Amino acid sequence: MSKVEFNRPEGYVGELSPAAKQQAMEDRIRREREDSFDEELEMELDDDRLDKLLDEGARVPEGPQLERRVYFRELLRLQAELVKFQDWVVDNRQKVVVIFEGRDAAGKGGVIKRITQRMNPRICRVAALPAPTERERTQWYFQRYVSHLPAAGEIVLFDRSWYNRAGVERVMGFSTEDQVEEFFRSVPELEKMFVRSGISLVKYWFSITDEEQEFRFTMRIRDPLKQWKLSPMDLESRRRWEQYTKAKEAMFARTNIPEAPWYVVEGDDKKRARLNCIHHLLSLFPYEEVEREPIVLPARVHDPAYARRELPDNLYVPEIY
Repeated sequence: MSKVEFNRPEGYVGELSPAAKQQAMEDRIRREREDSFDEELEMELDDDRLDKLLDEGARVPEGPQLERRVYFRELLRLQAELVKFQDWVVDNRQKVVVIFEGRDAAGKGGVIKRITQRMNPRICRVAALPAPTERERTQWYFQRYVSHLPAAGEIVLFDRSWYNRAGVERVMGFSTEDQVEEFFRSVPELEKMFVRSGISLVKYWFSITDEEQEFRFTMRIRDPLKQWKLSPMDLESRRRWEQYTKAKEAMFARTNIPEAPWYVVEGDDKKRARLNCIHHLLSLFPYEEVEREPIVLPARVHDPAYARRELPDNLYVPEIY
């Protein structure tokens, strides 16, 4: 088990006075709301507007604002490196697969969003497969995953992967122990085959503490904008926390191979987890900036005989804002 699961998270409220517990919980709720705001803000910010926003925000208490400033600056810097990495992947015809596994609400989706945020979706795509169909259940287990592997010059991020069999399927009883054992026998050989074929395979496990997962689930229950993230399977995973821990330990023991090792991301602090994961991913590849020819915008061609036709008003979206 990752050491993070034995550590008390920031904002831990045990063994405190009632007033201190209340204050600690209010602080965590405030940070959670700030983080939700940040998630939306990140989608719109560029460097210039970020500077303006943070300068105008001097009225905000300095501590939290400074912390968010550092986070945004590092995120934007790392995203610029991701774009260089993307260009290198295309130029060198690399094939990259990154697997994201971990506890429910551990932050996998958040880091995937930050990785893909400024990248070309034709080059970097996400594979988030739904539950298998009746037909897929009769196929070779890995068949539906293999079809999503990258071609040369592509990056595929698996938001959960074939390791479902070692985790949710095993814990929830969707697969037999014989099927799980066959999975463990097959995975090392399959992943070695991927690597021999030229695929770079990176596997991340996002780890959070019991207390932090409970807090995030509670926040989702209370937030109408996030309730969709909670499935009956997520709720059941809370009850089976220890079973998931045992399944994870078995998965690491059987599938942590030199050709494709596991990397654990400590996820109690969402922002640090995102930055640490992106930084680590970039460190695994010897990418360099690809030289490009200067882009010159061509002159617009004008046709003096063309007259633009007026469109009827009902074709336009009303300008409410």
